Amino acid sequence: MSDASSILCGRVAAVLGPNIDTDIIYPGRYLNITDREKTAEHLFELAYPEIRSKLQPGDFIVAAANFGCGSSREQAAAALKFSGCGGVIAASFARIFYRNAINLGLPALVSPSAHLECSEGDELEIDLAGGLIRNLSRNLSIAAAPLDPRAIELIRSGGLIPYLKAKYASAPAAG
Repeated sequence: MSDASSILCGRVAAVLGPNIDTDIIYPGRYLNITDREKTAEHLFELAYPEIRSKLQPGDFIVAAANFGCGSSREQAAAALKFSGCGGVIAASFARIFYRNAINLGLPALVSPSAHLECSEGDELEIDLAGGLIRNLSRNLSIAAAPLDPRAIELIRSGGLIPYLKAKYASAPAAG
C-alpha cells in the first residue's frame, strides 16, 4: 500500500460501456464556454444527463475501453473535474484524453476489469501509486496500472498549471 496522499476514496457514480467519446462527455456545441467551472453544467448532456444529478464530489466514473476517444478537446476532462468527479477508471483511455485529465489534476486510472467488477453506488478505495482498487462494497481487489509518481504529483497539485506556479513561485530569481 502507498502513502495516504495517493489513496482516493469515493463512490461509483456510473459504469459506462466502451468508446465513450469526448462528444458524449462534453458536447461540441459548448466549446465556446471559457469558464471551466461552467463546463460541468453540460457533462454527459446528450447521452447520460442523469449522471450529473447522481455525481457527488469525489465520485468515480468507471468505463470499459477507449474512454475519451474522439476529438482532443480539453473541455471533456475539465467538465469531469469541475463537476466534482474524483476520477475516471477505464479499461483504456484515448491518449490525449488521458494526458488532458492528468494535466488538469483529474485522476485517470487504467484497470482492464473494473467495469466488470463495479456497480453504481459501490464504495471504492483506490491506491494510485500501488495500482490497486478495493471495492469495499463487494470485498474485491481489482488490479489497475499504478500511476507514475509525476502524474500523482500533478494530481496532488491540482494539475500542471498549479504545479508549475507553485514550483516557480518558490524558485529563486535568476540572475
